[in-house]
Amino acid sequence: MELQTLTYIVVGLTFALYIGIAIWARAGSTGEFYVAGKGVHPVANGMATGADWMSAASFISMAGLIAFKGYDASVYLMGWTGGYVLLAMLLAPYLRKFGKFTVPEFIGDRYYSQTARMVAVICLIVASITYVIGQMKGIGVAFGRFLEWEYEYGLYTGMAIVFFYAVLGGMKGITYTQIAQYVVMIFAYTVPAVFISLHLTGNPLPQLGLGSTMADGSGTYMLEKMDQTLRDLGFAEYTAMKGTSFNMVLLTLSLMIGTAGLPHVIVRFFTVPRVRDARASAGWALVFIAILYTTAPAVGAMARLNLINTIQTGEIGAAEGNLAYAERPEWFSNWEKTGLLKFEDKNGDGRIQYYDDKNPEFAAKAESYGWQGNEMVKVDRDIMVLANPEIANLPNWVIALVAAGGLAAALSTAAGLLLAISSAISHDLIKGAINPKISEKNELMAGRISMAGAIIVAGYLGLHPPGFAAQVVALAFGLAASSLFPALMMGIFNKKMNDKGAVAGMLVGLSSTLIYIFIYKGWFFIPGTNNLANTPDNWLFGIQPESFGAIGALLNFITAYVVSKVTAAPPDHIQHLVEDIRVPRGAGGASSH
Repeated sequence: MELQTLTYIVVGLTFALYIGIAIWARAGSTGEFYVAGKGVHPVANGMATGADWMSAASFISMAGLIAFKGYDASVYLMGWTGGYVLLAMLLAPYLRKFGKFTVPEFIGDRYYSQTARMVAVICLIVASITYVIGQMKGIGVAFGRFLEWEYEYGLYTGMAIVFFYAVLGGMKGITYTQIAQYVVMIFAYTVPAVFISLHLTGNPLPQLGLGSTMADGSGTYMLEKMDQTLRDLGFAEYTAMKGTSFNMVLLTLSLMIGTAGLPHVIVRFFTVPRVRDARASAGWALVFIAILYTTAPAVGAMARLNLINTIQTGEIGAAEGNLAYAERPEWFSNWEKTGLLKFEDKNGDGRIQYYDDKNPEFAAKAESYGWQGNEMVKVDRDIMVLANPEIANLPNWVIALVAAGGLAAALSTAAGLLLAISSAISHDLIKGAINPKISEKNELMAGRISMAGAIIVAGYLGLHPPGFAAQVVALAFGLAASSLFPALMMGIFNKKMNDKGAVAGMLVGLSSTLIYIFIYKGWFFIPGTNNLANTPDNWLFGIQPESFGAIGALLNFITAYVVSKVTAAPPDHIQHLVEDIRVPRGAGGASSH
């Protein structure tokens, strides 16, 4: 069966499954819409959390970043997984014990302030909208290639699917849909990785294949082969650190505390019956997440090696050393149609030269070969995981499965994010501030309308994403790190933190991070300058925009502490409530709210 037909069948069956689950698990109350009635089993919640967590950035983009950045991209693995441990140990059980529906509701009650709650709503919406842009990019990329649609039409279709099952089922429908999506996603990620690892190294486990010798009998380790191949083409070695250790530390920290401050992940721990179930589901989620995250480094390395070996068919510099463009494989021309892969014959020889033309030493050598620049003028990093099975000539059913997995990853996280936005608007803004006496039926309707509006906004922004999926997501993590995480941590572990300190801290953290991102990403023009483009020479103290969330969080903590010291302490009942949250005794005390 031809690939496109098979892809339609596989993707269509998975979509039918998601919609069927949404109809079966339709939310009939606000409790089911916001937190699935607080009745999800810890193992099921762990799997749903894994799907919610492993977004298009994890499935599609992370291995692409690893493929091109090598060692430097390990910060995404360390930051995202480390942050999840931070969330599971320091926040999730206590927030579950507090027993509220949303993160802004916790902040509003803990800081006895509607102002704090509204500021938290703003922080949540800014971070979540930024995050969901990355998911929309993943949806558009997957649809664009495998269904051979324009990026925009793929994005619109993804929006429609999310609209149906997220608006209809709320958290209850999303939870069970995400369980199905996790199964699709993990099979789609690991099956091709096993095939490719077997082919390249003879080892069926990709995690071990990354450190194994090549299957060609040369005795060369795969990473040594990778380093040598890149060196030969003027690129930096795969295993070498290319950025600064300062930025790596900051980015890791930003991703870690951003993870612990993400509302759509935190709210998953409100869906289990008891506090101990929140801890158990966090443990299960780590197990489910680890399956993909330990596979990603191998997928990235093998995808880059396969890409180069496809193009570089012989000795570098030899007339026949590069692939003739007219003889390019089918996968190459398929991805060209999407606009995410582009070739330009700069020297008119009809062959594809692929090398680092920004490396002065190698560029001078390339001139002696008659090369006039890197002719692969665009290789979007987000295509690597999806293109990898095609490059490796795997069976069509594997390629179709990967397409379904990529869509599952993007859709699962998009649904969780959109629910977080919807809950903040309907429960915190409308019920909490505008109309406290709204009926449950009308609040449920407001939640669904809010989600529909959020989907439209996210889709519009997804049409023109500001970078690769993982880069956009990194910015969202920075925003969550600088705004919500400090307020949550101080709310749980500092009974003296008051409303004015929390509000001031969130505003300073969010605004400083937003301003830095807009200026140094080149999205904000400063009169009298040539604009501060996103280059290391322009960054303040060498801090890249994706790493600034850690600095924003520090500013948040300092501001909150100073303001709280010069203003009135919280009321006694709030201080007692904070102490009660931390008492490790099941679901007593505050969980009865």
